[in-house]
Amino acid sequence: MAIKKKTDQVNLIDTFKDFKETKNIDRTTLVSVLEDSFRSVLQKTYGSDENFDVIVNPDKGDFEIYRNRTVVADGEVKNPNTEISLSEAQKIDDDYEIGEEVSEKVHFDDFGRRAILTLRQTMASKILDLEHDNLYNKYVEKVGQIVTAEVYQIWKREVLLLDDEGNELLLPKSEQIPTDFFRKREPARAVVLRVDNQNNNPKIILSRTAPEFLQRLLENEVPEINDGLITIRKIARIPGERAKIAVESYNERIDPVGACVGVKGSRIHGIVRELHNENIDVINFTSNTKLFIQRALAPAHVSSIVLNEEDKKAEVYLQPDQVSLAIGKNGQNIKLASMLTGYTIDVFRELDGNEPTEEDIYLDEFKDEVDEWIIDAIKAIGLDTAKSVLNAPREMLIEKADLEEATVDELLKTLRAEFED
Repeated sequence: MAIKKKTDQVNLIDTFKDFKETKNIDRTTLVSVLEDSFRSVLQKTYGSDENFDVIVNPDKGDFEIYRNRTVVADGEVKNPNTEISLSEAQKIDDDYEIGEEVSEKVHFDDFGRRAILTLRQTMASKILDLEHDNLYNKYVEKVGQIVTAEVYQIWKREVLLLDDEGNELLLPKSEQIPTDFFRKREPARAVVLRVDNQNNNPKIILSRTAPEFLQRLLENEVPEINDGLITIRKIARIPGERAKIAVESYNERIDPVGACVGVKGSRIHGIVRELHNENIDVINFTSNTKLFIQRALAPAHVSSIVLNEEDKKAEVYLQPDQVSLAIGKNGQNIKLASMLTGYTIDVFRELDGNEPTEEDIYLDEFKDEVDEWIIDAIKAIGLDTAKSVLNAPREMLIEKADLEEATVDELLKTLRAEFED
């Protein structure tokens, strides 16, 4: 039996050392956790822990427990946990008298293996809760900031990374740039998107597609942004493909676009490499909505703009050779311009002044020749007349109305025929 007690005591000391050496918890908190764990076991064993003194020394890996009881006359002990008979007290020391307090050292080994196992489990649970709290508090303050971590495991739907303290960070597939390629044990950078904390089990979610990632990269490369001389007003991204950034400076001597791009693109090149050659356009922000939309549609040259402030819509008119530039590859340029400005942008070819004017026709007049669902799809993007459809770029009709190319071509053929006749 003595050997078992010694083994149990060693196990407890090993437990202390394990917590002390491997857990990133300050000494005061550790002592408090260990004391609470002991008191939890004492309460289950004796029904109360109020009359116990628990002294924990995690530095040495030892502890002492004392039970305090009041001396009462023989035969008057009502609660053996808080009271001790005079005869029992005098076995400890002949000088004890009724009403005095007896303090006895409690040997935790005597509680049995089950109590010791319970203690270890309680300590482990409390330590785990503390670690989760610390992890949550640490990363909830880092939301929106860039972190660098080591790639630990690569799965189909997400990548697991470890920070310097071994904490797990998750980079879901949906938050990865389509051309991202990771190797185990290599560092990767991402922005902390959010911290989920369901059932006190924090999950740190990273992102490389969020606009904040591009913003933080730019802040790291451009000192004028950190100094407050340049402000990033808005970012729109199609991750891995193209991005537009609106910047502003309150100092007339500073060119915000030039400062962000750098001499010969020196500042922007590092960011482009990090984002796998994502094409980045930097433009000057302005509160003039028409001018802002015009700049956002660069490199296209806009002839005129008609705004609908209430519906946040903009009709943009361009020369025929500028339309494709405004729309961009796969509609990226016009999509990003809309995201950046907050306006739904429709582009139209500007007709030459020498062209004869013709009376327009509402689309509903073509219901005998065109399926109604096609007309409804076109009207849903703000085009109500035949000429407005004919003046709109074919690519825009396909993308925004979500129609097949053959359907759009047949529609345009029908509408043209009406005016040719």
